[in-house]
Amino acid sequence: MAAAFSEDMIRRQPVSATADHAEERTNPAARLGFEPGQVVQEIGYDDDVELELREGIEATTGQELVDEEYDDVADVVLLWFRDEDGDLTDALVDAIGLIEDGGTVWLMTPKTGRDGYVEPSDINEAAQTAGLAQTKSISAGKDWTGSRLVTPKGAKAKR
Repeated sequence: MAAAFSEDMIRRQPVSATADHAEERTNPAARLGFEPGQVVQEIGYDDDVELELREGIEATTGQELVDEEYDDVADVVLLWFRDEDGDLTDALVDAIGLIEDGGTVWLMTPKTGRDGYVEPSDINEAAQTAGLAQTKSISAGKDWTGSRLVTPKGAKAKR
C-alpha cells in the first residue's frame, strides 16, 4: 500500500514549471522583460558582449537588434558600457533621446573584477543626473550585469 501511495503522489506532482518560467531560466532576455515586437537599439557593441543575451533578445522580440544608425524611436536601448567608454551620464542622455517617454534603457556593465567594471554608485549618480530611475539590477550573463533604467513618463525634454 505504501508503494501505491508514493506512486499516486508522484503522479500528482507537477512534471515541470510552466513554459514561461522555464523560458526565464533558459533565455536571459525573458528575465529582462523583453517582449515580442519590440525594437531594441544596441549601442556599444564590441567583441566582449554577451552573445547569448543578444541572441535571446532577438529570439524573444522576433527581430534583429538595430544599431546606432537606426533613425527611428526604439522601444528599448541596450547600452553596453565599460569604464573606459567615456562619460556614462552623456551616454545615458544620448540613449534617452532614442526611446519614447516611459521607455527603458538596459545598461550593461562588466561584473565586479572584470575589465571595464563600473562602480554601482557611478551608475546610480549618472542615471539620476540623466533623469532616469533604476528599477532593477540583474546578472545578464557570465561577465555582465544589467541595470534597468526607465524614463519617467512625460519627464523627457522635447527633442
